[in-house]
Amino acid sequence: MDRTSAATASAVAAFAFIYIIVICVVVAFTLWVYWRIFAKAGYNGALSLLNLIPGIGPLICVLILAFGRWPIEDQLAAMQGGPVSPTMPPPAQPGTSVMPTA
Repeated sequence: MDRTSAATASAVAAFAFIYIIVICVVVAFTLWVYWRIFAKAGYNGALSLLNLIPGIGPLICVLILAFGRWPIEDQLAAMQGGPVSPTMPPPAQPGTSVMPTA
């Protein structure tokens, strides 16, 4: 191996090493961000690990966050005394009747 090919090989190896480090940092940051989002929504933060599935993982995470019922919404509704589920009617107030008065 001559001097130029050795220098080229070492430059490529250094570039590949730095590239792998940067990709690992980006993946770790993405997992951390999604972990925080899932935790604040009331889900288990480990759902962020779905991002590790190549291609479809981030799509699954976004779909869960966009179309799923967030557990934090149920907790908030319970604290405010509202309906827990959007399919259930609100509970009747104590002492009220469902029959109209004449």
